[in-house]
Amino acid sequence: MGVAHAVGAEPIAAGLWQALDKDSGEPTGWFLIRDHDGVYEGLIVRMFFKPGENAEVVCDRCNDDRHNKPWLGLDIIRGMKRDGLNYNDGTILDPRYGQIYNAKMTLAPDGQTLVVRGYLGISLLGQDQYWTRLPETAYREIDPRFNPNPTAQKPKIPPKSANSAIR
Repeated sequence: MGVAHAVGAEPIAAGLWQALDKDSGEPTGWFLIRDHDGVYEGLIVRMFFKPGENAEVVCDRCNDDRHNKPWLGLDIIRGMKRDGLNYNDGTILDPRYGQIYNAKMTLAPDGQTLVVRGYLGISLLGQDQYWTRLPETAYREIDPRFNPNPTAQKPKIPPKSANSAIR
């Protein structure tokens, strides 16, 4: 994925983002935003559960092609089109209820905060989530199936050299 933007260029939303619980401040999930030929999509790539919560949760309330798909890897943002720092004309899925909302995203000029807004009908009737960009090193922490940056995988343990063999 590389850096989100070049020096002097406008930042883009593509990258790895974290959402925090508004009450506890604890992470709730990590989301990967990808650019597919000018259409931006986002999927869940890491989830944080409270003790006793089911880590194998599926979208059993979804009524579309995501029905009964695991939340991990689920594409929840679809169809976003970029207009500068704004992304419009997309949808966002709330997998807890299977509800799909109209959505838009606004990227802060420094590229470090993404405001994700889901709404019904008009944007005034919606709710904002504030996501923060994660550093490149965070790619090491996501499932390799969803990692667009394979060089950021967890380092492998190097084999022992011949000089370190037990004699």
